[in-house]
Amino acid sequence: MACDCSDLVLRDLDTLKEIGRVYSAVSFTITTADDELGKKVEPGAPFVSDRFRAMQALATASVMTGVTMMPVLPFLEDNEENIRAIVKRAADCGASYIIPWFGMSLRDRQRVYYYEKLDEKFPGLKEKYNRQFGGQYNCPANDADRLEQVFKEMCHKYGIATRVPLYVRAEGRQLRML
Repeated sequence: MACDCSDLVLRDLDTLKEIGRVYSAVSFTITTADDELGKKVEPGAPFVSDRFRAMQALATASVMTGVTMMPVLPFLEDNEENIRAIVKRAADCGASYIIPWFGMSLRDRQRVYYYEKLDEKFPGLKEKYNRQFGGQYNCPANDADRLEQVFKEMCHKYGIATRVPLYVRAEGRQLRML
């Protein structure tokens, strides 16, 4: 079982522990370590700090957890400080893996909505997006290669995988990375 979850997943802790006897992985979308920025870019979502607390509770209960660190929004979340903070906090909370995507995609209707929200919450940022990306579908993070390098170094430092460990039925039902 795998899911992308909010802190409400703790309601199902007993069920996840039971499923985890075979295999479970609970992923939390986290693209910033900052609650204030998180509330601006993910209105209606639980605070980032609440997601980290839920992750820690699951990990403490021996449920495998991780982070889907995507999308990393250009000009908002694409800096080394943010990437380092996410990896460190995930490690502190027992994450087994982090799956990144250093950038975002913008379809036409998506772009209109996103630009409206940029104007509302981050005045002037829409112009940067227009200059940098024009009408491109793929919008990579600024200095994405460097961010990926920092990310991999941090994951290595804390022993965090950069993909979800796959279940492979082996003797004793042990997990192993493919």
